[in-house]
Amino acid sequence: MAETVIKALVVDDSALYRKFVRSVLEEIPGVEVLDTASNGRIGLEKIEALRPDLVTLDLEMPELDGLGMLRNLSVRDIDVTTIMISALTAEGAKATNTALQLGAFDFVLKPTGKGPEESREQLKHDLAPKILACTSVLRRKLGLALAARPSASRPPTDAVSRMVRRVSEIRYKPEVVGIGVSTGGPVALNRLLPKFPANFPCPILLVQHMPPLFTKSLADDLNRICPMEVKEASEGMTAEPGQVLIAPGGAQMRVTKLGGRPVVQITNDPPERNCKPAVDYLFRSIAHHYGDRAVAAILTGMGDDGTLGCKLLKRAGATILAQDEQSCVVYGMPRSVVEAGLADHVGPLDDLAEYLKNFVSRGAVA
Repeated sequence: MAETVIKALVVDDSALYRKFVRSVLEEIPGVEVLDTASNGRIGLEKIEALRPDLVTLDLEMPELDGLGMLRNLSVRDIDVTTIMISALTAEGAKATNTALQLGAFDFVLKPTGKGPEESREQLKHDLAPKILACTSVLRRKLGLALAARPSASRPPTDAVSRMVRRVSEIRYKPEVVGIGVSTGGPVALNRLLPKFPANFPCPILLVQHMPPLFTKSLADDLNRICPMEVKEASEGMTAEPGQVLIAPGGAQMRVTKLGGRPVVQITNDPPERNCKPAVDYLFRSIAHHYGDRAVAAILTGMGDDGTLGCKLLKRAGATILAQDEQSCVVYGMPRSVVEAGLADHVGPLDDLAEYLKNFVSRGAVA
């Protein structure tokens, strides 16, 4: 069966970026660019007329900006997948996080300080993987043609259902929770984190794949809706019970112990698996300092960052949770952990929240 084409629309007020984005999309097999639009008002008209599956959407445009377009799409009940094109500014970060809350699939940054060809290549490097992930999700969602997956590559349903580590099996009360998340993360975190009480008995250390400025905006947004205190982590900060510390974009975060208390260290170490911050980087340090007194959760996201860290945590006796395929925006990172046989419990976000609360509060101290 032939692969069904995903139809795309490019909306950007910059003629140069319309050209760049269109050319990148046209190089991806299975994607057809229907048209372009120079502002949000024209973009809405073309979405109504052409009914694309995918729209790349600039945030800052005259007449109607990207956020205005997203709100209009919601009011009109138009189901279209969007990827935002954002500037690396505090304002761009805030607007992008709002866009993700409004349902945007993901975002990429506009390259700055580079010549036209270098900018196009950077945009291609950043955008192409997200378009590929997006089209894969669209085909699954719309029931379109997909390459058959070998049945041996994922555990059968009964095997997944058995991957549950009961609270009664825990020897020690967990002292730290690690969370790794990427594409779809802001929406997932907005659903998960508010379920934890202000007196949650241990700190949560979190890696969300985002650039600088964006993680600060995300932390501020989450702090407004969560009973726990949510902060972007900084060097030397003590991780306290009732706190969520988010790794800053463009840096690596690890945890150590000083006087028996968890202290975060922020480094400029290189990216791992093209990620900075990286889940593996954080989880290695949690495995080293906490061993079986840790619990980790891998949520929606592209790729396999977190799998190596989960292997170390598992070897140290920690408990591993993974979000299930049905509730993920992109079932990449959790799938890698599940298929590696590392997950003790697999479920949707609400289920993971309840499991974590029970796990952390009822784990028996040796």
